[in-house]
Amino acid sequence: MLVVGIDPGVATTGFGLVRDTRDGILLVDYGTITTPPNMVLAQRLLLLHEELKKIIQLHRPESAAVEKLFFQKNVTTAIAVGQARGVALLTMAENQIEVSEYTPLEVKQAVAGYGSADKKQVQYMVKALLNMEEIPYPDDAADALAIAICHLHSVRFRDLQG
Repeated sequence: MLVVGIDPGVATTGFGLVRDTRDGILLVDYGTITTPPNMVLAQRLLLLHEELKKIIQLHRPESAAVEKLFFQKNVTTAIAVGQARGVALLTMAENQIEVSEYTPLEVKQAVAGYGSADKKQVQYMVKALLNMEEIPYPDDAADALAIAICHLHSVRFRDLQG
């Protein structure tokens, strides 16, 4: 199964594609989509949508995982992340890709085995699980890979339960 993980944001959205194989989890691609800060919000969201569509058309993922919005102290940031999440969910639905959503706690538990793991611990585990030479950069892309890995672990667990 090929999964795309998405760490949504209006300024920067991380994406990561991983494939589940008999030999483990294989890194396919990762990176970020950035939008210019001087661009009108509606145009930034449209750009995000178009770039996500290109990634989907290029890789044809079978499943998607998006980080759930959790409580933010800054309401403006929470609204912007929510708008980017909406674009990601819409883009997946438009392409008939099933989407699962995970909280940061669920991602940390699935990837690092510890819900209170810090960002560096999660990034190190992503590097180790994907046999990467270096920790993936930038943080948004590393987070997206962690979200995709979390989804693969969740699917495996559900399959074991029958």
